[in-house]
Amino acid sequence: MDAVRLTAQQRRFYADNGYLFLERVFAPADVDLVRAALPAVLAEDSPRRVLERDGRTVRSVYGSHAHHELFARLVRHPALLGPARDLLGGDVHVYQFKINAKAAFRGDVWEWHQDFIFWHHEDGLPAPHVATFSVFLDDVTEFNGPLLLVPASHRHGMIDVRAGSAPEGYEDSPDWISNLTADLKYSLSQGTLAGLVERHGMVAPKGPAGSVLAFDGNLAHGSNANMSPYDRAILLVTYNRCDNRPREVARPRPEFLASRDTTPLRPLDD
Repeated sequence: MDAVRLTAQQRRFYADNGYLFLERVFAPADVDLVRAALPAVLAEDSPRRVLERDGRTVRSVYGSHAHHELFARLVRHPALLGPARDLLGGDVHVYQFKINAKAAFRGDVWEWHQDFIFWHHEDGLPAPHVATFSVFLDDVTEFNGPLLLVPASHRHGMIDVRAGSAPEGYEDSPDWISNLTADLKYSLSQGTLAGLVERHGMVAPKGPAGSVLAFDGNLAHGSNANMSPYDRAILLVTYNRCDNRPREVARPRPEFLASRDTTPLRPLDD
């Protein structure tokens, strides 16, 4: 497939605002293929699956691109890989892959945070040469917990915050679980967030299934609980520039959370 390229205007918008929303990137038939694979993936009982605090509802599943051909192909799709190379300025690999379920009535919050601080402190990632591409698998509306972003907050760089304690209800889980639950290890304080919003405002990109939201690793973001009767599943692929290799750390997290394989991705050939 021919590479998909961003326009100069799109690249400028991303540089200025830290995000870019692309509507209807994937056709309904493509989205249906991915959605058809979700029940089996969400049902897998493995360390890659994280449950909500109720102990029943699936919150997220990580690393599926390493186990399922469909997702392995998706991360190499030119509609994602081309823009990722444009935004990061070189060859990229998948640093993290996850499916966030955000189930109707039961999907919990994601506290306000930046992504890069987790990867820098926990995995030794040197620089924020990362971009996350969020693929909407359901229509995202104001009702079902859209991602909330603080535009241009990435310009402040990584905001170093004190690490939180182990989340309630997950005391018997691995220590890295606090990076993945509703009580995040490096969440932004209310005062910090209020100051960012006062300066930059907030946005909540919404759109039909098949749309894509790309955002910077230092962009402040979060999401509300899904109190609606509508699911809001999204698939997130974080690309890292291949020369931004993670340093060695004393206690590396599992490969499904932070990949150290920096082999450059090549686009699909059909």
